[in-house]
Amino acid sequence: MVDWSKTAFLFPGQGSQVVGMGKDAAEAYPAARQLFERADAYLGFPLSAMCFEGPAEVLNDTINTQPALYVCSLALLAALRTERPEATPRAVAGHSFGEFTALAAVDALDFEDGLRLVRERGRLMQEAGKASPGAMAALLALEIEAVRALCAQAAAETNGILVVANDNCPGQIVISGEDSALERGLVLAKDAGARRAIRLAVSIAAHSPLMAPAAESFAVAIHETRIKPPGAPVYANVSAAPLTAVADIQQELEAQLTHPVRWRESMNAMVADGLEVFVEIGPKDVLSGLMKRIAAEKTTVTVNSIDTLRSFLN
Repeated sequence: MVDWSKTAFLFPGQGSQVVGMGKDAAEAYPAARQLFERADAYLGFPLSAMCFEGPAEVLNDTINTQPALYVCSLALLAALRTERPEATPRAVAGHSFGEFTALAAVDALDFEDGLRLVRERGRLMQEAGKASPGAMAALLALEIEAVRALCAQAAAETNGILVVANDNCPGQIVISGEDSALERGLVLAKDAGARRAIRLAVSIAAHSPLMAPAAESFAVAIHETRIKPPGAPVYANVSAAPLTAVADIQQELEAQLTHPVRWRESMNAMVADGLEVFVEIGPKDVLSGLMKRIAAEKTTVTVNSIDTLRSFLN
């Protein structure tokens, strides 16, 4: 028996997509299938076919990845609520763009409004990436303060931009910025004892000042969208604090593109506030893996298919 009063729902961001995602949920649950159908109709192209059949290179395009993950995660949530209508979490969080999925999950955003925002977010990020090319890299086995220091050093030495993009969990940090600064940062990271320092397969510098043009345009879209008080607190990426007021949510979404994802701190805040069970709803199990590094003593569950959903509930 799940104690929903101690349960948090977590929603993944870009990188969790995989061809075939959501297909079994759509086939087994009408509520899940209807969300894919609504998305296809709203967007004017078969997003569902892209999720179910690929090809991977199209699904992996930022402008498609974000709405695809948004719909897939909410379809899995719809399947969960078909089985357990009482499945109301005490709190939610989403990693990077997954914050929009989290907001829709607690009714702060209508489904179509959230879909429009994530599609626009992906488009603007893609445009910003073309105008100001950048790169990202993952660093393993370094502390956050050491990474902040090497980013500052690399930026100063190259007269470029390099910042912490994601503080994911102890020992896993992502950096983001201009290519020359990133290259210097990788050298400094290895010198500092990083177990691994690997460039990611992206052509944008997400969560960095290079996204400022996208953030400015996206702010207009946010203020044109109706946002309601959430049905449960949303633990923020930017502040790592729970959001309950509409004005705070708007401010969070405006700042999100240029500020780091403070995921480790957000999860620690949830733990400190008494959350015991963390259910990742979406493809793969990225956030579940991070949670095991942040608070191994807590219960972590992945709902990424019908099999994992039924295993969770049985």
